Amino acid sequence: QVQLVESGGGLVQAGGSLTLSCAASGRSSSSFAMGWFRQPPGKEREFVAAISAWGYNTYYADSVKGRFTVSRNNAKNTVYLRMNSMKSDDMGVYYCAQRSAASVATSMNDYDDWGQGTQVTVSS
Repeated sequence: QVQLVESGGGLVQAGGSLTLSCAASGRSSSSFAMGWFRQPPGKEREFVAAISAWGYNTYYADSVKGRFTVSRNNAKNTVYLRMNSMKSDDMGVYYCAQRSAASVATSMNDYDDWGQGTQVTVSS
């Protein structure tokens, strides 16, 4: 079983940047797609970005397209989410997740393993 640990969350000013990391352990993540989701305060968890195994394909929610970048370093078993031009709407708990498949997906139901989340707060 894989363990996923997110890090890099914190407080950032609107317009600023933050990079989240998700370290996988327990099994190699290189053959599996990874996703980032977030849960804003008082709202349901939503899809943010995903990257396929080996990083050939990426997919983003419309709300973050052009501002966020998902990437991975398979040698380090780590996935990243670079967040630029941050807005108050980006605030929430960010979760990384891993599929048991190589292709990207946007539904929570398509992911099998989840991290505990990391809090991102955006101040205006």
